[in-house]
Amino acid sequence: MSARRRLGARWRRRRPLRTRLALAAAAAVALVAVGVCVAAFLVIRFKLYQQLDQNLAQSASLIAQQRNFDNEPGVVTGECRYLGAPACSQIVPADPADDPAKPYLLPVAHSTREVARGQAAPYYTSLTLHGRPTRMFTTHYGKGDAVQVALRADIAERGVRQAAGLLSAVGGAGVLLSGLGGYWVSRTGLAPVARLTATAERIAATRDARHRIELPPGPPGREDEVTRLAASFNAMLAELEESVAARRRLVADASHELRTPLTALRTNAELLARADRLTDAQRDRASGALARQLREVTGMVNDLIELARDEEPQPLLEEVRLAPLVAHVVDAARGHWPQVPFTLHTTPEAESVSIPGVPARLSRLVTNLLDNAAKFSPPDTPVEVTLTPAALTVRDHGPGIAEEDLPYVFDRFYRAEKARALPGSGLGLAMARQIAHAHGAELTAEGAQGGGALFRLTLPG
Repeated sequence: MSARRRLGARWRRRRPLRTRLALAAAAAVALVAVGVCVAAFLVIRFKLYQQLDQNLAQSASLIAQQRNFDNEPGVVTGECRYLGAPACSQIVPADPADDPAKPYLLPVAHSTREVARGQAAPYYTSLTLHGRPTRMFTTHYGKGDAVQVALRADIAERGVRQAAGLLSAVGGAGVLLSGLGGYWVSRTGLAPVARLTATAERIAATRDARHRIELPPGPPGREDEVTRLAASFNAMLAELEESVAARRRLVADASHELRTPLTALRTNAELLARADRLTDAQRDRASGALARQLREVTGMVNDLIELARDEEPQPLLEEVRLAPLVAHVVDAARGHWPQVPFTLHTTPEAESVSIPGVPARLSRLVTNLLDNAAKFSPPDTPVEVTLTPAALTVRDHGPGIAEEDLPYVFDRFYRAEKARALPGSGLGLAMARQIAHAHGAELTAEGAQGGGALFRLTLPG
């Protein structure tokens, strides 16, 4: 890159966008205005001299018609000191030896002799005669002679000067108006961008994502590019606000949920620190409670870490057959919840159903659903698991889900009024839905006929 180009690029980087846009618009309009003025000047100048040249050609034809070709060389008419016709004229022979004794009024050049000899084409010349601008026409006249005709060009010159002055004023006004227009275009066109910038700077300064850019009124679907950019920025701000609110809720809920088990852990730890004052039964009970609480806190922290990602990791996927996976998870749940009978019904069509996924994550999803159902099921009341080619359903016969709780059962740390006395952190269903979405499935909850809750995992495809 040349030094001049690097300097231009550095100058552009140091100027705000509004200034660059104003200068670009003004330069474009000014270039057009100056170009139009220059073209108009050239046309006017051409037309004025064309009219003068036509008068000279007519005068030369008139002399040729009125004069005998046997006339002697010399000045024919000599009124060039006056404005207007007839033009001053003279006849010039091809041979300088045939020149008259009286000097010529108009300048005779070598090209004049060539026209007289027929070796050159007729031509026009601009010159100064008697201190006045003059236009001269030289053409062939008879045999071996040339005629020169001249007219004062004061009117044409004055017209050219007046046109130049007028068009210069018009061009200057056009440049000035182009500057004002460029400023107006930059100010009006970049107003939404300025509002967007101000909003972004305000959010960066206050860390408050509730601000929005005011959009101009207009029919939907006919917005310009800047308006669509502002609308997209508003949508991004809404997503950011929701994300910030979700993060704050997560921190608040996590701190609330962790406070109780951490307090119990500290109590049991302090109790075990005075183990010499405890009986063997008290020491065993405190150790068991401490181990159980450690498992609960560890599980809750692991769940929080996975949920805080807001998305599933992307390990290598494989085709997972659901029938054996669900059967394995149900067998594990029977060992973990011995007081709750689990029934599994797999339709013949579902035996070969498989989906791309991660076996460990899908097992975690089904385990969370079974644990949730077993937790709310009365003892000796079955949890019914049904697998079809379209969906996996888990139904319990517990108290069910109240209508006001249905929209929130998959929220983090949400626990219905009936579930607050039961063990758990309120993260299992949230994690189950996150895993389902990562595998292209849809997890929903509803009340079951005859009581209890029904969770339905609609399989992809």
